[in-house]
Amino acid sequence: MAEEAAAPGITTEKVIHTYPLIRHSDMSEEMRVEAVELSVTACEKFSHNNELAARMVKETMDKKFGPAFHVVVGESYGFEITYECTTICYLYFGGNQAICIWKCS
Repeated sequence: MAEEAAAPGITTEKVIHTYPLIRHSDMSEEMRVEAVELSVTACEKFSHNNELAARMVKETMDKKFGPAFHVVVGESYGFEITYECTTICYLYFGGNQAICIWKCS
């Protein structure tokens, strides 16, 4: 069996971030900080159950900022949503774990 050699200057290692990486957000600073902290806590606490992580984030955001928040936690998904302005946050945590939080009226 022949081994494949990587081209010079190209690494084949996968980079896993240990901090939240915000891809898009138009939330206020206070709401964004709360959403990111909640997401990190939920993903660490429920690392093997995305549904419970999403439920924790949703219920806490509903209590603090009013009802009708929606949360998706998972890997390899796409989305197209309608949301209230200044209420969306899309971030990654722990490599490929994506979290999308938004509010509908």
